[in-house]
Amino acid sequence: MDGVGSFGAGRTGSTIDPISFAKQPQTILRVLSWIFSLVVFASIVNEGYVNMGSERLHCIFNKNADACNYGVFVGLVGLLACSFFFLLDYKFASISSVKDRKKAIMVEIGFSGFWAFLYFVSFCFLANQWSQTTADELPLNQGADAARAAIAFSFFSIITWAGLTVRAVQKYLLGTDMTLFTTEHMDGGAPTQPYPSNSPVGETTETSETYQSPPFTENNAAPTYQVPIY
Repeated sequence: MDGVGSFGAGRTGSTIDPISFAKQPQTILRVLSWIFSLVVFASIVNEGYVNMGSERLHCIFNKNADACNYGVFVGLVGLLACSFFFLLDYKFASISSVKDRKKAIMVEIGFSGFWAFLYFVSFCFLANQWSQTTADELPLNQGADAARAAIAFSFFSIITWAGLTVRAVQKYLLGTDMTLFTTEHMDGGAPTQPYPSNSPVGETTETSETYQSPPFTENNAAPTYQVPIY
């Protein structure tokens, strides 16, 4: 991992260099996943349905509407998820709470791994239905390129989403450098500082009271008169 600090990110509140961020392997995989999801989604939506001599549209994958619906669902949700996690990656260093960072990493691990599995299902499902599609079901080979693109980029998406899962696991295993955070950061609160003392350094305050006698003592004895001797 090239990051330092908590879960691969820098110190809390550190500035983000857009160029360095764009060169990170995780960012590259995220952008590729976004592009691949867009291709799968757009290919099926634009050319995934053909008109077989009637007003009703049929899915190009063996006339199985479930195949087209599944491909559209996986591509669309993957597209939106890539956008969300891209923003999360960019703002990750500004998250001050270690617990929040850990939760974000765990969500990313779970979703990326699950979506890699769904793309694996999409690849197998679409490839199976396409292999059963006959030439009579696609006059003039309509939608063939779109079907092959959806299948191919479903396979490519398995690789990119699996790579994102591995990167997220690496960030989670990297853990936390506890020297970068105070107890308040662990609890999700802002750090506080105690009020400074007004007394000089090294000076102690004594609470005990000492009795001092009054500066003048009153002589209550009666004055004596001496008779002069002649």
